[in-house]
Amino acid sequence: MFEKFTEKAVNVVSSSQKIARELNAACVMSEHLLLALVAEAKGISLKIFKSYNIEYENLKDELLKDENRNHEENCELVFSNHYKEILKHCLDLATFSGNSTILYEHLFLAVITDTKSNNVKVLKKLGFDIEKSKSLLERLVQRKTKVLYHPEIEDTKEIDTDKSNRIEDNLFDSVESSKVFERAVSKLSASNYEILGTEQIISSILEDKNSDLAKIMADYGITDEKFNEMLSQVQSRKSEYEERQIIFTPNAFMTMNLALQTAKELGSSEVLPEHIVLGLLKTKKGIAYDIFKQLHISDNDLAHSIIKPIEKQMPETLTILRLAKEETRRLGKSVVGTEMFLLGIIGEGAGIGAQVLKNLEITIKDARIVIERMIGFGNEYFDKEIVFTKRAKKVLELAWELAKKDKKNKIESQHLLLAITQVPDSSAMKALEQLGVDAVEIKEGIKKYQ
Repeated sequence: MFEKFTEKAVNVVSSSQKIARELNAACVMSEHLLLALVAEAKGISLKIFKSYNIEYENLKDELLKDENRNHEENCELVFSNHYKEILKHCLDLATFSGNSTILYEHLFLAVITDTKSNNVKVLKKLGFDIEKSKSLLERLVQRKTKVLYHPEIEDTKEIDTDKSNRIEDNLFDSVESSKVFERAVSKLSASNYEILGTEQIISSILEDKNSDLAKIMADYGITDEKFNEMLSQVQSRKSEYEERQIIFTPNAFMTMNLALQTAKELGSSEVLPEHIVLGLLKTKKGIAYDIFKQLHISDNDLAHSIIKPIEKQMPETLTILRLAKEETRRLGKSVVGTEMFLLGIIGEGAGIGAQVLKNLEITIKDARIVIERMIGFGNEYFDKEIVFTKRAKKVLELAWELAKKDKKNKIESQHLLLAITQVPDSSAMKALEQLGVDAVEIKEGIKKYQ
């Protein structure tokens, strides 16, 4: 049987034998297997045990309390009959989940669903949620045989390299950002430089001392006076340049690019000063960022303080994108595709997009089934940053344009849904087609609300 066990599963079985010897047990029993599962736990399994504060020593103490637990006579450190039953059950679980090998998770599942031993009783006493953990483990073992790539993954890129004139066009759509850049250009004219850098941009943002953003940054010690004092000590612009020279320094260009991307992801159809600072924090380069580091600013804390007021407004698209990421994590993925936008639109519930889909009898349950079948499961989200596929970014870009065409300062759910219909090869559109809905029906449905 053990030839079908993965190395990790074999290590658990070997560990249970070792534990039985250390405890001077008559034979290797199911309790030793549970202790071995805790001792060998890694990744998601370790997180499950830690979430219930279950550690090897406290579990061992509880398991050994009961002197009348199931001992079997006449076995010399071999597996008890009950232990063998659990191993056979693991084989059944592997077959049922479509796996050709027995995984650590199958052992875990078999132990926590075994009603014959004392294990379940002890785990429940320690606050372990059997049903919740069972559900998660069942999804994990299924994931091993399902699709581990995303149909839009070949298009995924961290940052789209938009042309600088396009960035400028979007920046000047916002009154606040337009004023920032007017001041930044004035500062540039007064300097010996010809190319706009992050330092002039941030200095210009801080100059508007009455803005909410300037007040947030002041709470972190980033004031106009302090920033410019430290800026005057900068002797070189080396940290602004890499290889090329454009209207913006390369790092300012990257900051603006990320500001544009951040604005879209936060549901805004305008690039605001807040997005520029968030873009700088993502870039982690340039003179302005170097000054932030000298001031011992925590990137995450400052970003959270800036985003918090935005989240309070909860624009539809911000909610949709948050739900899309949650759906991505639920499937154990690290990539948000257009299909997750679709689930986010349905999950948001109140927007025009959700109402249109509801009228077309599209439910979250049915959409999830189709999408799960389409993209499968993964097990990546614990250690990978969630990113957007290129098609997802394209849909956001189209939604951005639609919102501006409607003269809205925020991207709304109908803009996202309509944008999806304009990308026929997207996973979202393919899912909708499988659900019996076409682009014409969606467009006509949206028109009724306009």
